[in-house]
Amino acid sequence: MLALVKSYGLNGLDGFPVQAEIDMHSGMPTYDIVGLADTAVKESKERVRSALKNSGYSYPVASVVVNLAPADIKKEGSLYDLPIAIGLLAASKQIPYDTLKRAVILGELSLNGEVKKVNGLLPMIISARQQGESVFVIPQQNADEATFIEGAEIYTVKTLLETVELLTNQSDKKPIAIRSWANDSVYKSNDNDFKFIKGQFAAKRAMEIAVAGGHNILMIGPPGAGKTMLARAVPSIMPNLTFEEALEVAKIHSVSGQLDGGFVYERPFRTPHHSTTMVALTGGGNKARPGEISLAHNGVLFLDELPEYNRQTLETLRQPLEDGVITVARNAVSITYPADFMLIASMNPCPCGNYGSATAECRCTASQIHRYLGKLSGPLLDRIDIHIEVDNVSYDDIHSEAYSEASSEVRKRVNKAREIQLKRLMGGGKRCNAQMSSADIKKYCKLERDSAELLKASFEKFNLSARAYNRILKVARTIADLDGSENINYMHVSEALQYRTLDRKYRV
Repeated sequence: MLALVKSYGLNGLDGFPVQAEIDMHSGMPTYDIVGLADTAVKESKERVRSALKNSGYSYPVASVVVNLAPADIKKEGSLYDLPIAIGLLAASKQIPYDTLKRAVILGELSLNGEVKKVNGLLPMIISARQQGESVFVIPQQNADEATFIEGAEIYTVKTLLETVELLTNQSDKKPIAIRSWANDSVYKSNDNDFKFIKGQFAAKRAMEIAVAGGHNILMIGPPGAGKTMLARAVPSIMPNLTFEEALEVAKIHSVSGQLDGGFVYERPFRTPHHSTTMVALTGGGNKARPGEISLAHNGVLFLDELPEYNRQTLETLRQPLEDGVITVARNAVSITYPADFMLIASMNPCPCGNYGSATAECRCTASQIHRYLGKLSGPLLDRIDIHIEVDNVSYDDIHSEAYSEASSEVRKRVNKAREIQLKRLMGGGKRCNAQMSSADIKKYCKLERDSAELLKASFEKFNLSARAYNRILKVARTIADLDGSENINYMHVSEALQYRTLDRKYRV
């Protein structure tokens, strides 16, 4: 007898329909899986056999062929265990076949018949909904992941036996309740709060502007000045995630198996070590998985001690910083992942860390400084909107008992500025000033005469590129938004310009 069970597969962040076809006939007991299955899928034979026996069912003594259609797309992972087991029970007439026609079934089986969690379930359900599927049977451990999928009838199961009872109408189990999105979460105050950072008022102002507009920022200064502390305090002032942003982040983390807590409520903050490889940063490997820059999508990628990273690895950031996506191309697959992140980078100005410092003397030679700074290319620095110098804090600031402004207050201003940007850019798929196109800049970044003259003089004096010109306008637009101003005035442009001069100072 032939049984057909609906399931789904995953290609990058997009799901595709898979039909498990189980054919059973008399003959020598064999078990063959076809349909371009990987090792994990082929190993399902032993998991399914043990799960059936330990759940009280008999494993059919027959010639069994399992085809995962379509046969020209590679099938990966253990998520086909449950549909194959259900198909075997239907093909061997241990359960009625007509119960299988509606539901999309996903799940891994343990040897005792328990249904275990699978990675990438969220993007598969979203794709299935877009293609008209409405009934799903998924592992209980994936329940929180699917609670925001509207219009779906989603049942969760813990065991193979519970799945059979559900499909054969022997269970009164109800579908999971679908929740509406409401992210009023307030960042919980802890040691990483702006109020605990002594001094560094200019750096904190630059960080507020960067977060408000989604701009990339580079901090340059001696060791111990507070660069890492500033960066780690950024999550406390990040704007609330919208549902669309949270869904994008959750899909990526679901594919990577890093969706802790079932869903995402805070923006990602990724801090890969400087020894990280190019594949780990950009994505790839045998299965073309997303890398750190995709896991930081709609959040922050913090690269501490930037010159310590491999130069070739850093150069791979140039295209994602410009386009907000990265295409991972391998021999058999090419997948585009979103990578629209805010880059925060920090670095010492030289090997000893004191070059350019107002309080300490540099001990490095010109050639040492040249080699150190030469690890960063001009095109990469050009893609960083804000450069800020972070010098050592004075004793009076450190010893002071007074707290600085709390992150909660800064976050209010950031949220207000983001609301202005969302309203302005509504309908274009953009959410912040850093994402504005050239057409958007021309439309929303008009300058008054004195502002235009100032920008022209700076453009010629510092030999700025066209990219730097556009980024200055974007930063000036963000400063105006924080100021509650509809127009970009002279002071906004002046402040934006001061964040583009440090790369000239440190370029030797």
